[in-house]
Amino acid sequence: MASQRWIPLESNPTYVHNLGMDKEWNFVDVYGLDPELLAMVPKPVAAVVLLFPDTVKGEEPIGEVQTDYPKDLFYTKQSIGNACGTVAIVHALANNQNQIDFDDSKPFKAFLEMTQTMNAEDKAKYLEKDEKMGAAHEDCAQEGDTRAPSVDEHVKSHFVTFVNFNGSLYELDGRKEGPVLHGNTNAESVLEDSIAIVKKFMARDPENVNFNVMALVHGSDN
Repeated sequence: MASQRWIPLESNPTYVHNLGMDKEWNFVDVYGLDPELLAMVPKPVAAVVLLFPDTVKGEEPIGEVQTDYPKDLFYTKQSIGNACGTVAIVHALANNQNQIDFDDSKPFKAFLEMTQTMNAEDKAKYLEKDEKMGAAHEDCAQEGDTRAPSVDEHVKSHFVTFVNFNGSLYELDGRKEGPVLHGNTNAESVLEDSIAIVKKFMARDPENVNFNVMALVHGSDN
């Protein structure tokens, strides 16, 4: 990992509209994993973001890491310390550009245009140098509900994103060698299919309550 580090984000990516995402789309909390609570999540769901305690070591991986994955699947490595929150958001937005509009004058559209055809390593290097994306991340970190941690602090939690790409459920984690394939899904079931994988994450650390799930949805400003 590069020596560059950012301030860790809380699990409230409020700055996505500052990046230029259409305000008709929002991240909302998923308050529970039971079917009744999942049914309360607005539809459609474009992506699911999991924040989980990064404490499980040496366990068998969940899913199958793909080093040869579809070239149109937007995947970037994470080379900046504490940047997993922004990397997760990048994965969520970039893989839904077919249905989400982005403001041409804001940082994300320019980042997307410059990196779309790059490999995962070069995308990460570009993010390191993108001052506007870095500034947006820092602004969000400073606006959290609690005091922002030090840039040198090693946080013990990590963000990953789940997306439906051409009928396959992918977990996108910039620390891995590639996207992780979790089988089939579709636009209607991507939330429930993602939650099935989230439950496997939770089963590896059943006594830990520090999990948080968010969904990228259309039509809610909560």
